[in-house]
Amino acid sequence: MPTAWEPAVRTALVNRARTLTAQHAAKWGKFSTAGMLAHLNESARMATGELTVTSKGPALLRFPPMRYLIIHHLPMPKSAPTAPELLARSNDADFARELQMFAETFPRLDGTSHPLVSHPAFGELSHRSWGVLSHKHTDHHLRQFGA
Repeated sequence: MPTAWEPAVRTALVNRARTLTAQHAAKWGKFSTAGMLAHLNESARMATGELTVTSKGPALLRFPPMRYLIIHHLPMPKSAPTAPELLARSNDADFARELQMFAETFPRLDGTSHPLVSHPAFGELSHRSWGVLSHKHTDHHLRQFGA
């Protein structure tokens, strides 16, 4: 399973994001391309502790075997609930600004130059699981817009 901690994987995800335009329509869900990029930017800020997100979600997600299964083996569900903090900027996001922010910050999300915080739904994650989840989540939203 790819991990966002690999430089080539991060570069590939940024390059995919650069193929998007503000006019791309979502294949599912309610995000605009700008809103989706704002969501990914806030998710990266959450992973590094720059954005505090309230813990929530069913306790089952914190059960290690279930957490591992969801992160490493099951597909990311479409239109899954998400923390309000990760959606706060989505409706008013500017596409060019969000794309620039993603292109500048996502490559620095390397899993070593910043602390990894407890995930609000899954709790404490291993370094590898955080990397896999970061890749899986980003890939999921880029595929949402055909990138």
